[in-house]
Amino acid sequence: MQSSIPGPMTNHLIDSLPSQDRVSFIADCEAVDLVFGEVLTEPGGQIQHVHFPLDCFISLIASLSDSERLEVAMVGSEGMYGMPLILGLDESPLRALVQGAGRALRMPAVVFCRHLEQRPALEALLKRYLYVLMQQLTRVAACTHFHQVEARLARWLLMTQDRAHSDRLHLTHEFLAMMLGVRRAGITLAAMSLQGRQLISYHRGDITVLDRAGLIEAACGCYAADRSIYRRVITEGGALAGTS
Repeated sequence: MQSSIPGPMTNHLIDSLPSQDRVSFIADCEAVDLVFGEVLTEPGGQIQHVHFPLDCFISLIASLSDSERLEVAMVGSEGMYGMPLILGLDESPLRALVQGAGRALRMPAVVFCRHLEQRPALEALLKRYLYVLMQQLTRVAACTHFHQVEARLARWLLMTQDRAHSDRLHLTHEFLAMMLGVRRAGITLAAMSLQGRQLISYHRGDITVLDRAGLIEAACGCYAADRSIYRRVITEGGALAGTS
């Protein structure tokens, strides 16, 4: 579903572009409403559009089989979906699932590639973002193997809260189990523990973050590490040529 370009702009990557590049880039975007549960691309599918979330967020899911799935990255207003295009590839290695409904800026892949060729500042910024994603993907693999479910759940809830821009989330045990790659019973125990510590409240899929500071303490160090790498490489990564 298409809509008018919203304002103010709330995608950090686009906001980080030099003003002239930013205006030209936005002119070739369209604003779309993404629906919860919408699949943007299946593994092996062609990436026809890039998406820059504004107030929605997208899960990137590795699938070994219909019953073996794991979320390996999450994209919200801090990033974009369609990164293989930067490498000259238009095939998605992951399933892109809309996890939080909302608005995004969308651009056809062919137009995006033209902007990459013509705008060095855009290419430099997105290469840095690609590095951030690589770091996050690596950390997810280690986190899934070494860290306890409760700490991973706390981390995942914080990541979701950041991108939903809300303390209230709707997430079933089945969905959380799929996202974290664990059994439903493990999610139930972890959620009960976080609720018992009064960090969250949980009822029939409705989760409310009650104590964000406490949830950060309960989370594994991967949450802080992800935010740190983004801040160091993207936010504090040095001015782009021509920024004004």
